[in-house]
Amino acid sequence: MRLLSRMCLSLALLAGVLAVAGPANAWARHGGYRRGGRPGAGYVYLNNNTAGANTISGFSRAPDGSLTALPGSPFVAGGAGLGAGLASQGAIQTADDGRYVLAVDAGSNQISVLRIGFGGSLTPVPGSPFASGGVEPDSITVNLGLVYVSNTGVGGTNYTGFTLSPRGWLNPIPGSTVALPAGSGPGEVVLNGDNTRLAGMRVTTSLIDSFVLDRSGRPHAAPGSPYAAQGLGPFGSQFRPTDPDQLFVDNAHNGTGLGTVSAYDDLPDGTLSAVGGSPFADFQTAPCWQVISPDGRYLYALDTGSAEISSYAISRDGTLTLMGNTPVSTTAGVTGTDVTLSPDGRTLYLNMGKINSVAAFAVHGATVTQLPTSPTEAAGSGSTSGIAAS
Repeated sequence: MRLLSRMCLSLALLAGVLAVAGPANAWARHGGYRRGGRPGAGYVYLNNNTAGANTISGFSRAPDGSLTALPGSPFVAGGAGLGAGLASQGAIQTADDGRYVLAVDAGSNQISVLRIGFGGSLTPVPGSPFASGGVEPDSITVNLGLVYVSNTGVGGTNYTGFTLSPRGWLNPIPGSTVALPAGSGPGEVVLNGDNTRLAGMRVTTSLIDSFVLDRSGRPHAAPGSPYAAQGLGPFGSQFRPTDPDQLFVDNAHNGTGLGTVSAYDDLPDGTLSAVGGSPFADFQTAPCWQVISPDGRYLYALDTGSAEISSYAISRDGTLTLMGNTPVSTTAGVTGTDVTLSPDGRTLYLNMGKINSVAAFAVHGATVTQLPTSPTEAAGSGSTSGIAAS
């Protein structure tokens, strides 16, 4: 029952239960002006993964990073959630420079596409939700009109590709579905910046899939794929925004104090070659989720088991240098269940899972500092999974 892949989620939910006793204060990654907002302002969204009718909680994001719940939030997604947290990263994404939100509906095997309206309100596009191409979708990656989804459920475990039309319609790519063995526990799927590579994390079996994409967006497995991860439970992952041939992967399930992050060169044929010195230790427990700064200089890993955010500097060749570990305040729910950055890279946001809140941190290079107004409670309810900022 995907026990290893549930480890990060279980730790986060336990932390959320412990934090309830303390009251809370009531990537398409681009900077500049956002739709309908001020410079540096925008929106943050959570996939509530609500059982039955799924919903999405929304917040307005001020230039200082502080959040305010949007009027009308939570918004109806269109499909159904599971009512239990997903062991994945990327359950919700923004697309088309902040025009759309894409969210998994794991309970109905669908993907909802919603248009971001004036003031951040969400409205499903005609035809939404769309079939995910498998069972229990849990992760989405989107770049330049190309979308891939990982489906983790029994009888339909796979990666499936789509194109996103200017009107927000998801159109399946013929021949794009890659079937995976039952029990693989795919926890994230990621595209690189020029849509020539695709990687998928099999969390439960500690394997990494690597593909080269052709001009139609169809995947072709790299020689030797899937590859054994450099640690147990490859989980959060991302291609470097400034180098589409560098891939970074959290190794979440090594044990207490043994968390690491791996760095790979993704060669022209899709072969993954570990960077010298990889994996790089953060001396924390369960680095499950990660995000890289838009300028490609820093990586931030959320250590679910030890309630820390680990900051790494990324060198030109992909070598990582640990710069420090920042405790996540217990008033923020101790830890989180996914992480993202504002498009300008100045604010880091954590989905606080069961306490139904978002924590916000100011970012200055490798220095991460929780905002005094953090966390902010969401208006919705459910078992929130994923977080996206525009």
